[in-house]
Amino acid sequence: MATLVCFHAHPDDEAIATGGVMAKAAHDGHRVVLVTATGGEHGEVADGFLEPGEILGDRRLRELAEACSILGAERLEVLGYRDSGMMGTPENDAPDSFWQADVEEAAQKLATILEEENADVLTIYDENGVYGHPDHIKVWEVGVRAAEIAAVKKVYEMTVNRTAWRRRFERGGSPARTIQTVDGIDTMVDLDASEVTRTIEFPMGVEEEELTTAVDVSEYIDVKKKAMRAHASQITEESFFLKMPDDVFAEGFGTEWFILRGAPAGVHEYDLFTGIE
Repeated sequence: MATLVCFHAHPDDEAIATGGVMAKAAHDGHRVVLVTATGGEHGEVADGFLEPGEILGDRRLRELAEACSILGAERLEVLGYRDSGMMGTPENDAPDSFWQADVEEAAQKLATILEEENADVLTIYDENGVYGHPDHIKVWEVGVRAAEIAAVKKVYEMTVNRTAWRRRFERGGSPARTIQTVDGIDTMVDLDASEVTRTIEFPMGVEEEELTTAVDVSEYIDVKKKAMRAHASQITEESFFLKMPDDVFAEGFGTEWFILRGAPAGVHEYDLFTGIE
């Protein structure tokens, strides 16, 4: 059996982006380790959701631990950097934010975990952090360097298959979530299919021909959704994810897409552990 380490920016990213491959790997007997860079201190939360005196960062770490248990992760580590907020916000400039972190220093922290675990596979994000979030971009920078230090052979950049989403929208698919500039600030907004095709070029992820790996996680879609629900401070029942009908959710999230660093483009691999003894 092998060891999978998934490196993410904030609590809830793991459930959304790699919840399927984590649950599948655990089910197949592999060791699953989750590392997050921050505690997600600057996430949005509905008024009245937190208990009096409760701190969002503390709540999100409790939610993360629950999600890890659901997904089968055997080890959870948080590197201790502060959530950097969305691109262009004042939180980007905080000295303890992940965006301001020294890449070499942060990479060494992650590399130590990779070496302790003798990691066979590491997942990070694509070079643009999937959708341009500063902490996600930093995950790519730090993850690439940490993998070099620890000599991890298989490094996968998790991303979105933009081509598949576009096909879904063109035939009247589900609502989309994307980034738009509102009052000079990059803001996450929900768009329906007509708005996507009429007003913007969908910015998330990469085109299908750039991908290398497609993992069918449809058998684990209920586990993935349960892990999302564990992050109740961020993913409410009214969220983009959980308002989808089950069949639409399964279609949109039943495959997780990756770019294997150093591999030729074009989907030719269907498991993260291919070629590992």
